[in-house]
Amino acid sequence: MATYRVSLAFAQLGDTELDDFSGTVIDGLTANSGAYPSPPVPVATLQTLTDAFEQAMAKAAQGGTAATAAKNAAREALISALRKNANYVEIQASDDLAKLLSSGYESTSTNRAQTVLPKVDILRVENGQTGELKVRIGPVPNSKGFDGRIKSGNGDYGPQQSFKNSRSIIFPGLTPGTVYTIEVRAVGGTTGVGDWSDPVSHMAM
Repeated sequence: MATYRVSLAFAQLGDTELDDFSGTVIDGLTANSGAYPSPPVPVATLQTLTDAFEQAMAKAAQGGTAATAAKNAAREALISALRKNANYVEIQASDDLAKLLSSGYESTSTNRAQTVLPKVDILRVENGQTGELKVRIGPVPNSKGFDGRIKSGNGDYGPQQSFKNSRSIIFPGLTPGTVYTIEVRAVGGTTGVGDWSDPVSHMAM
């Protein structure tokens, strides 16, 4: 069993920091291809996802809900790829910390009891500014941040969004008079993420 695990805290980085982190992983996996010959997401694909995220960030900086949604989707695709390769790196590195760090990922020691994050409890959803919903949740020990997703009607959930803390779970750019359904999960612990909360619906004003 591995003594060290790859930290998944990169999912909570800001957009620019996440872009930088992905570049570091690309450099690490490229320079150490002998140690990591077959990552589930090839380095070339990871580079393509990183480039797409950078382009989406540039467009989102110009404003617009569509551009922001596209940026969030590109961010989630990149995080998903990084998580897949993180599991691979962890297995390949085993108990060799230097080998793990050479991949560009960071480590978190597992020489402690497992901490499984509890399911988030949404206490209430409030209307903020026009077209904005604020989510209030119960405390979640050992959480490092939160993921959220939202949908209208019977449609599919939109791109997953990341929030640094429980006070920042805000969904902007919504259509007044529309009922939305929201789910939230905690990020952190030694299991990476907790279960999604029960869905809660509320009308944007």
